[in-house]
Amino acid sequence: MHLRDSSGDLRQPLLTTPEAEYLQPEFPDTTLGGAVEASPSYRLYKRRFVGVVGIVLLNAVAAMPNLWFGPIANDVSKDFGFTLDQVNWLGNVVNLVFLPSSIVVPFACKRFDIRVTCYIATSLLILSAWIRYAGSAYPRDKGGSYTLMMVGQILAGAAQPTFQVLGPLYSERWFDLNSRTTMTMLMSIANPIGSGLAQLISPLSGPPRFSIVVLGIICTVVGPCTFLVGNAPPTPPTYSASQPSPPFISLIRAVWGREPRGRPTYMSLRERIDFAILTVNFGVLVGAVTSFSILTNQDLAPYGYSSDTAGLMGATLLLAGIACAVVTSPLFDRVLTHHLALTCKVLCPALGALWLSLIWAVKEDNTGGLFVLMALLGAGSVTLLPVALELAVEVTRNADGSAAVLWFVGNLMSITYVLSESALRAGPDAHPPLNMHRGLVFQGALVCGTVVTVAGLRGRQARREMDERTLRQPAET
Repeated sequence: MHLRDSSGDLRQPLLTTPEAEYLQPEFPDTTLGGAVEASPSYRLYKRRFVGVVGIVLLNAVAAMPNLWFGPIANDVSKDFGFTLDQVNWLGNVVNLVFLPSSIVVPFACKRFDIRVTCYIATSLLILSAWIRYAGSAYPRDKGGSYTLMMVGQILAGAAQPTFQVLGPLYSERWFDLNSRTTMTMLMSIANPIGSGLAQLISPLSGPPRFSIVVLGIICTVVGPCTFLVGNAPPTPPTYSASQPSPPFISLIRAVWGREPRGRPTYMSLRERIDFAILTVNFGVLVGAVTSFSILTNQDLAPYGYSSDTAGLMGATLLLAGIACAVVTSPLFDRVLTHHLALTCKVLCPALGALWLSLIWAVKEDNTGGLFVLMALLGAGSVTLLPVALELAVEVTRNADGSAAVLWFVGNLMSITYVLSESALRAGPDAHPPLNMHRGLVFQGALVCGTVVTVAGLRGRQARREMDERTLRQPAET
């Protein structure tokens, strides 16, 4: 689109070549000789909420395969003849495949667009559901059954990161400063919502074989919601939304200090340190929640807790956090707009103390105490989730790239936790047999040792400052 300057002549388009996209000044040039050339025109569209609904539903369903087998691990082991470690790998493989897939998502979105990327992920999700079912239909062939289930989980792992990584990007493209954090919250907590529902539904669906059928039906019914997701509005809602999405490789260059100064994607040393602190803390805390959800049944069963109780405790952790995040996220958009870093500094140490206390809380006849602890862990962890995602975009100015890195590290840590805690499981002669006490000690110590680094977080919200300055300029001139 061409703009006319104050003399009536046509101005050249702001973007003319791919390289020019990233050689523009950090803030838009809206004045010439002290006079306003053109006031920025921004607009919100009602259909933006339809896309949020689509991403929320798809993200929730995509999260289910990861934790579906956690609450019923012992039942799956008995019915199919798998070992507990094999059952754990049905969850681990989702996190493992998530790692390269999360890095591919920004490239796919740049090559195609949000809509087509969602189509591809949804197709993989539906295909995974029925391959998994095919594996459960032939229990006599234990090797073939496990192979098909594993293939289904691999495809689910390839689909899952799409809806997590694209959440902050969709929020940036469609929403303004007064709703961006809230929308990121809704789309990001859809993943723990799906995890919580998986922990509730899988043990209540009957035998493991029928439970797998239920998961396939859910994936198939929700799949068409992908058609609700749009790419970008005709008129952007903010200045940052009007700019082209920077490529993922620019984030890598910026993190290593190789991005030329003057580009919007350039990161100062302070911003690189902040992003490193955010990434490490996000990874350790997300990994702790995910791994505990996978191992809930194995953590609690040695102390006399049933599969149903373990599933309810895991669901309490996630659903209590969701309720808290729904209440707090609008506050970050309208009241605590410049306090995302402070929120991280308060919540991270509190979560470290809670994870440490879990070491002593997991014992016989402590159902009430564990439910309270699960609710507190969920409230802090899920509230922190959209805050960390938004703050990462603020310091990098790269929505899908920063989300991909954070989720990559979160799932890498999930695998690390599960493998380490499985290796630390006590033997059959321990008291109680096969308890996970040493694994809980490892988990609590790692979280506490990591969250202290958040004290060095500064977290300047550069993207918000840029958008606010752009909105103020017409009024000031």
